[in-house]
This record gives sequence, C-alpha cells and structure tokens, in this order.
Amino acid sequence: MRNQPNPVPAALYARVSSDRQDVDLSVAAQLRALRNYAAQHGYVVVREYVDEAESGRVADRPEFRKLLEAGGRPQAPFQVILVWKFSRFTRKREHAVAFKAMLRRRGIKVVSITEHADDSPTGKLMEAIIESVDEFYSENLAQEVTRGMREAAARGFFLGSRAPFGYRRVKVRDGVKERPTLEVDPAAAPVVKDIFQRSLRGHGLKEICKALNDRGLTNRGKRWRKNALHYLLTNEAYTGTAVWGRTTTGTQAPDPVRVPGAWPALVSQELFAEVQRALRERAPAVQRPARVGSTFLLSGLLRCGVCGKAYVGQGAKSGQFAYYVCGTLQREGAGTCTARYLNAPKVEAFIVDTIKARILNDATITELVTLVAEEIDTVAGEVAGRLQTIDAELADVSSRLERLYEALETSALTLAALSPRILALRHRQDQLAAAREATEHQLAQRKVALPGTAEITGYVADFRALLQRGTFPDRKALLRNFVQGIEVVDDAATLTYTVPMPVDGVTSEGGPVLDFVQSGPPSYT
Repeated sequence: MRNQPNPVPAALYARVSSDRQDVDLSVAAQLRALRNYAAQHGYVVVREYVDEAESGRVADRPEFRKLLEAGGRPQAPFQVILVWKFSRFTRKREHAVAFKAMLRRRGIKVVSITEHADDSPTGKLMEAIIESVDEFYSENLAQEVTRGMREAAARGFFLGSRAPFGYRRVKVRDGVKERPTLEVDPAAAPVVKDIFQRSLRGHGLKEICKALNDRGLTNRGKRWRKNALHYLLTNEAYTGTAVWGRTTTGTQAPDPVRVPGAWPALVSQELFAEVQRALRERAPAVQRPARVGSTFLLSGLLRCGVCGKAYVGQGAKSGQFAYYVCGTLQREGAGTCTARYLNAPKVEAFIVDTIKARILNDATITELVTLVAEEIDTVAGEVAGRLQTIDAELADVSSRLERLYEALETSALTLAALSPRILALRHRQDQLAAAREATEHQLAQRKVALPGTAEITGYVADFRALLQRGTFPDRKALLRNFVQGIEVVDDAATLTYTVPMPVDGVTSEGGPVLDFVQSGPPSYT
C-alpha cells in the first residue's frame, strides 16, 4: 500500500461586502464550498478568517490583516489560502499584486476555487484579467451607489444612519421600496427649540450645557457637552432642509445637494441664520495651539485631584490676568467640580522655586552625576564581557583554521575539498576582527573623568539661570525633566519628581498652596 501524500495546510478566507448590491454567496455558503474543495484536493484546513460587512476595496479589514500577519511570519501556519473568488481576497488590483507578491515570497499561494488560474504565464495573465475586471466592477458599483444616494437626497430623503436629536428616523413608501425620512420627536423637539432661543439671547455653549444638565435633560442618555451642542446649533436639518454631499474623497470638490422642506422644521430659516451670525461673533479668535499654550509654564503638568482632569491655562483682560482652571469647570461650568482657580504667575513661581531648592543644588546634581557614572560603568562592564567572548571565538576560529592547514599538508585531502570550509572560517575571522575593533573603540570612549566640584557648581548655576531667565521653550523642557506631575486638591499641592530625584530620596512631596488659590476667576476691577 502506497503512502498517502501529506496534506497541505490551508487557510480559508471568506468575505461579504458592506455594499447592499453585493450578490455574492453568504459567508456560510462560501465556507461550506471552501471546506468541500479542501477535502477533495488534499488540503487540511488549519485556519479560517471571515470578514463581514467589509469592502474589498480597502485592505484595512480585521480578519484580512490577521491573515496577512500570519502569512508573513517566518513559520507560517499554512501554505495556501483558499478563496471562493479572487474578488473576495481584494477588489483592488494594486492590493492584489502587493499582497500576493508578499505571500509568494513566503511560499504561500492564493487559490480561487471557482476561477482557474495556474502558475503558468497564461494562468497568471488570466488571474490579472480577473482581478482587473473585479476592480472595474467595484469602482463602477461605487459610482452607481453614489449616483443612487444623490438621487435619493435630491428627492428629500434622509440618508444619515442616525436622526438628529429632536427627530426620529422613519421609513415611507416610495413606489415598491421604502426610504428613510425624519419625523418630529415630540419629547425632544421642545429642548431643541429652547437651545436655539437661549443661544439667540446670548447664552454661551458652556452655560447652555450646564442649564440642560442641571435640569436632568440628557442627549440620548448622555450629558450635554459643548461639541454636541455646537453640532446641533449648526445643523441645517433643523430648518427642514436635507443636505447631502458636503464632504468628498480625493481631490474632487464637494457638490452638495440641498432640498428645503424635506421634513417638518423645528426652527425657522431666519432664527437659524441669526444663531449662526451670533455664534460667529462670539467665537474666540483662532490662534495656533503652540502660541496659545506658550504663556503657561505648567500646562500638561497640573492636574485636578478632585475630578482627575488637567488644569487649563486661561488669560483674561487682554493678558493682564492669567490663571489655571480645572478642565471640567472650563468645559461644563461652575458647580461641576469643587476645584478652585489658581493664580498662574504665583503657582509657576512656587514650582520653579521648589525645583531650584530641592533639585538644582550641589548635593543633588552630584548624586545624579554619580548615578550616571555607575550606569556607564555597568555598560562598560557589559562591553568588556562582550570583548572577552569575541576574543574566545576568535581563538577558536584560528585553531580550526590551523588544523585544516595541517590536514592539507599531512593528508590526502585536496584543496578543492577543504577550500569551502576554509573560506567560511576566514570570513568569520574577518567578521570577529571587525567586531573586536568596534568594541575596543566603544570601551575606550568610557574612559572619561567625572566632573569635579567646581564643574558641578557651574552646572547648577547654569540650570538655575536657564529655569529662571531662559526662553519659554527651554524653561518648559527643563521643568519637564524634573517634574512628573502636580496634583492640586483644595489648598494643597503634591509634586512628583521624575528620575533626577532629590539627594534625600524623596520622589513626591506636598505643600500648601493657599496663597494662590481662589474660589473663582480673578476679579478684573
């Protein structure tokens, strides 16, 4: 009885598209066909990968990525990937070329069980033609889908997946089909109207959020926040207007469809326009983030110990006043956190003085230099050990070469028989000699004298001067080398140091900050 050939390990990949026009087999049907094919053609299935509602035009599919990662390993668990059609693998020709080439280098083939394409030149040409047709079909399908959605939008149907707050998404009969539109949600509509009226009267986003949250009115179960409120106030859907196509992919300019009177309006066109004008007038001047943050030395370091949010620096009265405020208070208004405001100049001076006293002194910097020297000594010891290993291997290679030369002189072995081994050892000898030279150079660099007391005193003075009078970026960078974070609770602050710790080993300490704490924003009078 002849031995049966070993079965080839195979992975199955099945995919159904997110496009509604996708008429390919379901995942279950694809997997059933793939398993039958594997059993009939000597494959053993070791992995199965399934992507549902994923477009073949993109490579960023969860299971597809796992398939490629597994196939790219040095010891891949499979030697072939079975797909129902090449279009299930990808619909982009450039993706097919790149991914299949990567897999082919690992000895892995992609096989379609319904489209025959062997490894001959003709087979590869057929595979390329099939993939090109698939890509054309996919791109043409995308255009048809876009055209259909644009037509539906032009007729006033709602194409979003989620109705705006204040509306409900419902379907209406359109011939033989049902299409979505919006109807008023009687429970939420009064809230929308109240929000627009408050904004028109001059109430800010933060103020409106606080009023809604205090009344227990939620945004579909979530607290109201400024971003969601701004989106509501700028959404033209509340005037009854259907808008579609404001954004586009690629370089093509947007050509939006706008249909007034598509569904019942919650606010008038005039009120909506007035609110937009008021929002533009109240909007703060837009500045680059780097310039906005440049006046606050502790931004990113100060944290509220009550709610855990970061403190945010704010200026007022044309820069005459500056203070830090808890991020929760800044976004949601008074009463959302019990943290108090911090006078920015005073708290910054307090932290700088603490660092100068606790870190930037002769004793701490000397300790830091000693720690660095000990670390360098440890590295030097590892380098010296590596040098000994290289020397031992060099001696072994030289000994092996010597024995081969002796065998060549004293035995019947020919140069042709021994030359491959001699060449390999000579090559290894050259490699080890180069490594030895590099390691010796690295070890020589370690022989640097440690700074003396006078030099350390100079370093301390330079650090102090830089922290006190340097440019803002330099001061901020230096401060972050020494401070990990500052937590403020009530009238006390806890300062946590980074690796360059004080000489007494303290890595965190607290102190009173009552001198620069106030219950509200600074008085401008």
